[in-house]
Amino acid sequence: MAETRTERDTMGEVTLPADALYGAQTQRAVANFPVSGEPLPPRFVHALGLVKLAAARVNRELGLLEPAMAGAIEQAARAVADGAHDAEFPIDVFQTGSGTSSNMNANEVIATLASRALGSKVHPNDHVNLGQSSNDVIPTVLHVAAVLAIEEDLVPALRHLHATLAAKAGEFDAVVKIGRTHLMDAVPIRLGQEFGGYARQVELGIGRLAAALPGLRELAIGGTAVGTGLNTHAEFGARVAREITALTGTEFREAVDHFEAQGARDAYVFAAGALTTLAASLMKIANDVRLMASGPQAGLGELLLPAIQPGSSIMPGKVNPVIPESVIQVGAQVTGNCQAVTIGGQWGQLDLNVMLPVMARNLLESIRLLANASRVFVDKCLAGTTANAARAEGYVEGSISMATALNPLIGYDAAAAIAKKAYATGRTVREVAYAESGLSRERVDEALHPHRQTVAGTGAGQAAGG
Repeated sequence: MAETRTERDTMGEVTLPADALYGAQTQRAVANFPVSGEPLPPRFVHALGLVKLAAARVNRELGLLEPAMAGAIEQAARAVADGAHDAEFPIDVFQTGSGTSSNMNANEVIATLASRALGSKVHPNDHVNLGQSSNDVIPTVLHVAAVLAIEEDLVPALRHLHATLAAKAGEFDAVVKIGRTHLMDAVPIRLGQEFGGYARQVELGIGRLAAALPGLRELAIGGTAVGTGLNTHAEFGARVAREITALTGTEFREAVDHFEAQGARDAYVFAAGALTTLAASLMKIANDVRLMASGPQAGLGELLLPAIQPGSSIMPGKVNPVIPESVIQVGAQVTGNCQAVTIGGQWGQLDLNVMLPVMARNLLESIRLLANASRVFVDKCLAGTTANAARAEGYVEGSISMATALNPLIGYDAAAAIAKKAYATGRTVREVAYAESGLSRERVDEALHPHRQTVAGTGAGQAAGG
């Protein structure tokens, strides 16, 4: 049997693992919430360490903690922030809604480490949690973790994706293919134009994330229990925000209004919306790639994707678009996560939101999944994707939608008649137009030139007067 030890807190004795750095309150939470088996994400734990580190420094500067004790707490909190003690944070996501259990978990772990370093008792509440409450610490951690995850993980991955899509837009610019609306043939388009549109979607997604960051940079720290700042120094919140800025290299500031910062999570809901929009973009791009690569014989076959694994346990030689499918599934999960975050935001009843842990879990997971999926999409799919130009261009000449370019020359009704006859007889629009449009072959060829139809400014006016 594993060795245990007994600790006492304000509610009595608790038995816990002998080698655990955490204490009685953490153990009570572990026992009380055997729900998902999933602790809060490492990003959250590391941000919690950063907040405790910054608080200890500020308390030392304010003369509220002895320098030696503050130094020991800082050192311990730094180890937590660096990920050295992730296993000491076992409390389930679905815990007390304020995240008090996780705040006490950090206080206990840091107090144990600091006590060992200092050689004397460091108290979890009186020293590590000095000037703080779970009610301002955990909202602060949510914001710090989200900003760092977006800036350090997601935005670089999206820039990688954007650069690849933009490069493919240039690579595919000369490939003319049939456009499709309602999944039906439309007028010609260049494959590069489609990929340029995808690149712009990702670029706009990065901008939407940037728009979500200012709200996340406001920190609740300094508000303590309900936003009034009871039991903390008047300068504590602003100083801690400046310290976190120095520690992370990205800007944070004290909340303009501490009652909003603790009673509401609107900035988190806004960020979740930006992530969901991004997920929708990636799903659209991945599904388009999947459709254009369908086949290879009986589908569209306009794109050729890298073959990275067998696609069937029964059909030899079958290769599936597994990476786009993975990206689409990530998009579905992120969309669901956003719904949970939105519901969480609605539960900011009175002076404290009590959905903080699940909101943190879902938003941070969405950021992680989108970052990972974006990189996988590029490295295992898009970078090696090529155009089947002959297949794509072959569809153009055979499509009755080519008749659209005849509208300015012979009118809609006459062009429609040519399209219908081409479809009924199996001939091309060009062949029927030679015989029945009343136009010279040169005029027909000029109007039906596929590439010309994809260039802006070649509509009715130019066609009629050319």
